[in-house]
Amino acid sequence: MGRSVGQTNCKRIGKNTLFVDFLFRYWHTIRHLKPIQFYARLWHRFYSPIPDLRSAPCIRRKKGVWRASACSHPSMLGPKKFKFLSVEGALSEVGWDGPQRDKLWRYNQHYFDYLNAGESVSRKDWQLSLLSNWILNNEPGKGNGWEPYPTSLRIVNWIKWSLSGNTLSPDCQNSLAVQARWLSKRLEHHLLGNHLFANAKALIFAGVFFEGLESDAWFSTGMKILNEQVPEQILADGGHFERSTMYHALIFEDMLDLCNLAETHPDRFESSFHQTQLEDWYQKIPKMCEWMQAMNHLDGEISFFNDAALGISLNGSELIEYGHRLGFDVKVNSNQSVWMQESGYARILCDNALAILDLAPIAPDYLPGHGHADTLSFELSIFGHRILVNSGTSCYGTSNERLRQRATSAHNTVTINEENSSEVWGGFRVARRARVLSPKVDLQGKVKSAVCSHDGYKRLAGKPIHKREWKLSDDCFVVRDEVSSKHVSAVARFHFHPSLDIISVTEDLSYGYAILPCGRKVKWKIELGLGGIENTSWHPKFGISIPSKCLKVKLINGSSQICWSWN
Repeated sequence: MGRSVGQTNCKRIGKNTLFVDFLFRYWHTIRHLKPIQFYARLWHRFYSPIPDLRSAPCIRRKKGVWRASACSHPSMLGPKKFKFLSVEGALSEVGWDGPQRDKLWRYNQHYFDYLNAGESVSRKDWQLSLLSNWILNNEPGKGNGWEPYPTSLRIVNWIKWSLSGNTLSPDCQNSLAVQARWLSKRLEHHLLGNHLFANAKALIFAGVFFEGLESDAWFSTGMKILNEQVPEQILADGGHFERSTMYHALIFEDMLDLCNLAETHPDRFESSFHQTQLEDWYQKIPKMCEWMQAMNHLDGEISFFNDAALGISLNGSELIEYGHRLGFDVKVNSNQSVWMQESGYARILCDNALAILDLAPIAPDYLPGHGHADTLSFELSIFGHRILVNSGTSCYGTSNERLRQRATSAHNTVTINEENSSEVWGGFRVARRARVLSPKVDLQGKVKSAVCSHDGYKRLAGKPIHKREWKLSDDCFVVRDEVSSKHVSAVARFHFHPSLDIISVTEDLSYGYAILPCGRKVKWKIELGLGGIENTSWHPKFGISIPSKCLKVKLINGSSQICWSWN
């Protein structure tokens, strides 16, 4: 009897502890939010406008020329068949809102990016049919397709398709106006960031595409939002403030589209207020291009920091070509080392080796949803091949796999007691987060170096601080880690790109090498620490998981050092 009571009490205490932990974590999540995010969330949840089904205003006549925009990646496999996020599906199977596919896949259906994909002219009949099908099967204000973010992207894609020389039917024009009216009452002030940016861009496109008083209101609202958001979201070094290479490329394309629109309808932007905004956009675009190039690997594709995957945004060369068509003097210069202090990343380059270092905050305090616990991680390319990589992103949502990919252990940095440096949880939440301390970058001389600390583990016993130092020269790369408390278990992880063959020369893994696809070798030597190999995975695209290897180095008395070399 006593044992049963004791067991019951233990379970009750355990549940109470979990509840207290949850409240503590929740408090550290919401305390960073802006006031507008609280009341806008209540408004967004409880207010549902009635769709305004009036006929569309007249279309505005173009006074300029719409330049060919950058083409998205083809995703139509047939008249009513798609491939999104590496997964195929057909309207006959999943419809527009079928539960057979996850929410992000269904979102992609409703974006209509495929209208402006490569070689889209050959699919015009399919596109016209899908436009009519969407209007017929998506009741205004109902379903995933009418949520603000997919509505925003769809408005822009329909208008870009029309500006490219195609004709929207009267039904499509009417639907487009209904969508713009609906969006103007569903702006995502509770989310802010790239979502609110997309809302504003869509209202500007609709406000330019149509004539009349209500289109004036859409245009004015969109421009006012971007007047606040562009200076905040695009940092002085050109990086996007959410610190995701993928979202940076998406916002960069947005900025190019807006400038393209201004050239197509210069009369819409003729006021002095709007001209001042345009001048600011034109000045930011070259910086955004420079940041994107600095964060690209030698293969020309993005590095994986925070939420990042290939195939969602356009690559650097496609965006640069788009910029050139708009008359921007966008220079291609990937052969320089650079310290992007405002966003917190460093690109260090010596001969055949490139390291991209994360000395950045996880994200804006009020918007960490796309952040990973990757502080002081890095990626390494040698001889044009990726050698050490962060995990990438293959899924959104609230699954355990989503949480694992955001975890510190999925990145090239140090875990302490197998905890995360920032408390990522849920699908897009962060409680206590790491703060970078005293970052220093030296790009002078033959040896490029950087050193930085973070306090993400100060919540643990002993309040340990992680300090990391990188040194790159023409033929070696040294990474040294120190943890201030000697009474914790600390492990540095180095994730190999899956294309490499990993050979251990010594039984204790203190020495070994990786064979590149080109046949060259990159060697490692653990100069301080205890080595080990674990199986893991790399996620270069949504829906893709590739088995890979990870070298673990256990810190000894709070220190470790590894040297990577090649010739």
